[in-house]
Formats: sequence, C-alpha cells, structure tokens
Amino acid sequence: MKRPLLIIFFVLLLDQVLKFYIKLTMTIGQEIPLFGDWGIIHFTENNGMAFGFQFAGEWGKLALSIFRILAVTAIGIYLYLLTRKKTAFGPVFGISMILAGALGNILDSAFYGLIFSSSSFHTVAAFLPEGGGYAGFLHGKVVDMFYFPLLVLRQEEAPSWLPHFIFGGDGYFIFFRPVFNIADAAISTGVIWLLLFERKFLKGL
Repeated sequence: MKRPLLIIFFVLLLDQVLKFYIKLTMTIGQEIPLFGDWGIIHFTENNGMAFGFQFAGEWGKLALSIFRILAVTAIGIYLYLLTRKKTAFGPVFGISMILAGALGNILDSAFYGLIFSSSSFHTVAAFLPEGGGYAGFLHGKVVDMFYFPLLVLRQEEAPSWLPHFIFGGDGYFIFFRPVFNIADAAISTGVIWLLLFERKFLKGL
C-alpha cells in the first residue's frame, strides 16, 4: 500500500500547493504566459466538474460534492482491496491517479469556501479572513489554471464546410478550450493509462 499512498500524496501536494499559490497571488482572469500563446497560466474557478464544466445551482453543487465523496470512498476501498490481492502495479497506478485527482478537487469544494475570501477580477483572495470564507462546507469553488489553446480558429476565417456548432459563443474554435488543474490531469492520466495499457485488467472486471 506504500506506493499508492506515495502517488496520492505527491499528486495532492503538487495540486494543493499550486492552487494555494494561484489563489493567494492572482486575480480572476489574470494570466502568466508559459509557452507564448500556446501555454498559459490562467486563473479561473468553477462550481462544477473537471475541466471547468458546470453543474447547475447550489443544490446541484452540493449533490455533486456528495457524489464525489461517495465515489472517492468506493475507489479508495477498491484500491485497498487491489493492494491486498497484490495486484500488478499498472492497474494500481492508474486507479491511484484517479483517486488522487478526485481527492484534490474534493478538497477545493469542501474547504476552500471556508478558508479563503472570494477571488475577483480586481482583488486577490485572503487566507483565513477575519469575516470568514466566501462559502460554506462543500460549496467551495474548484481552482483551475492550465490553459493550452494550441489551435485558435475564427469562424469568419474557417472553411465553409466546418460545422457551426464547433465554434463557441465568442465565434472561435479553440483546441484545447477547457482550463484545468493538476487534479484533472491526474484523473485523465489514470483513465488513459488504464485504457491503453491495462486492457487485460479492465476485461477482468
């Protein structure tokens, strides 16, 4: 069980340290170029799921948070059982990454509303503000920061055969449009690892 715990701890540490830094030093929408226009640190927050997708309303947010906790509990128990059966490291690695990513975003939802003041386009958040945080337990916002618009195409400049629905409300097709965090990347890495390298394990489920 030591290696899965190390993976989870390492992912959570990187995820939370970066989120704390972004939250305490940047305003909403502030950007730091990493690789020109192709790789950007772009501070944003979301109320919903991975990669900035939204889940409607306060009740939806609460339901999503509770579902996450139940899902993480089930994944954690399953991971523990796999290690007890001395399953090969490949599947254990994939599931550990998924669990670590899910935990990372749960921490935001559960506690960030309690320990931070609200971020805005003009002010940086404060840690443990005197008047209390910006939201209650399980109602915090998830911090996202990685933005990689590798391909940007204006609708006016696009070939006429391209379907209109691929363009956003701003008239641009952007690949990759979602803004994400280390926790999201860990979940994606775990899922892709299992699909590409652990097909035999998945077939046995």
